[in-house]
Amino acid sequence: MPIVNRVADLHADITAWRRDLHAHPEILYDVHRTAASVAEKLKTFGCDEVVTGIGRTGVVGVIRGRKGGSDRTIGLRADMDALPITEANDLPYKSTAPGKMHACGHDGHTAMLLGAARYLAETRNFDGNAVVIFQPAEEGGAGGKAMVDDGLMTRFGIDEVYGMHNSPNMPVGSFGTRPGPIMAAADYITIVIEGRGGHAARPHLTIDPVLVGCHTIIAMQSVVSRNVDPLKSAVVSVTMFEAGTADNVIPQRVQLDGTVRTLDEDVRVMVEERLARVVEHTADAFGAKAKFTYRRNYPVLVNHDKQTAFAADVAGEVAGEKQVNRELEPMMGAEDFSFMLNERPGAFIWVGNGASAGLHHPEYNFNDEAIPFGTSYWVRLVETALRG
Repeated sequence: MPIVNRVADLHADITAWRRDLHAHPEILYDVHRTAASVAEKLKTFGCDEVVTGIGRTGVVGVIRGRKGGSDRTIGLRADMDALPITEANDLPYKSTAPGKMHACGHDGHTAMLLGAARYLAETRNFDGNAVVIFQPAEEGGAGGKAMVDDGLMTRFGIDEVYGMHNSPNMPVGSFGTRPGPIMAAADYITIVIEGRGGHAARPHLTIDPVLVGCHTIIAMQSVVSRNVDPLKSAVVSVTMFEAGTADNVIPQRVQLDGTVRTLDEDVRVMVEERLARVVEHTADAFGAKAKFTYRRNYPVLVNHDKQTAFAADVAGEVAGEKQVNRELEPMMGAEDFSFMLNERPGAFIWVGNGASAGLHHPEYNFNDEAIPFGTSYWVRLVETALRG
């Protein structure tokens, strides 16, 4: 079952929608233009319900099948927000918003789901309900959680939920997924070290927090190398080190910030506990004091076994079984679709974006040739799951 013919016919329209979104990127929850455009299109398509303001600026459309014998409901989710990055591409539709761009392909995700919504509203060749979910603030704002907290699953009676993301350098026309953990939990750490400042020429009269910070960073890496099972995964990255205001002054305090990524909840708990101990005792060994703050953010994204197998089967029908990787390597990046999968069974899948710059890169651009594959996947997933 290859690309849906009607989807191929809609390719030019969906591409135009995508490029309009690309030219007008919006950040986090401030996606008012995008959300208004999505809602207007869903109404024009003839969706039975179009609800705005779910999770602050999210949009939900409900499409009821024409067979009428089932209340089973499938949710399909796309993200709408862009990133605070200045675009480096010279495109006719390049970003018109300074310092903002669609560097992760959410413009393509939104456009593909709009294309699927148009097709499903036209044909209604399924028995049950399709709920199309357009989410704000995936990029660090936990918009998925906001929509869930706003009653998304219960209000619309969603039984299963599915998500999709493009993958640079995965061939166009291919898909990848896996059961179980596929994307990492993303947590954030802040460490404030208090020493005793003084003249840089008289360090023996100080407690140098810069030195303590350096030892702390090195000691923190021992948590991954010596406490985490080598067959499991964890990443501890200190990405900011703020210290000092003059080259001849040892500062009073320093601040370290970074991120922790894990694919297993037990590992997540252990890493948090061990880091706190390492930070505290390293500072104490130098006579300094340290305050350690661990902020949990996105949980591990865990695909459900049955739904993942089903999603891979549908992808195989669209692209051919040889074009589906059912054992894609887990990634240490994070996705707030995890909040939705914690509420309902479902699966997250990757669709090939072809040769391109990586996600979150200023030269990234969504590949419009991927549109027929992603849109057809959504269509066939609903028609297969809700077959009368």
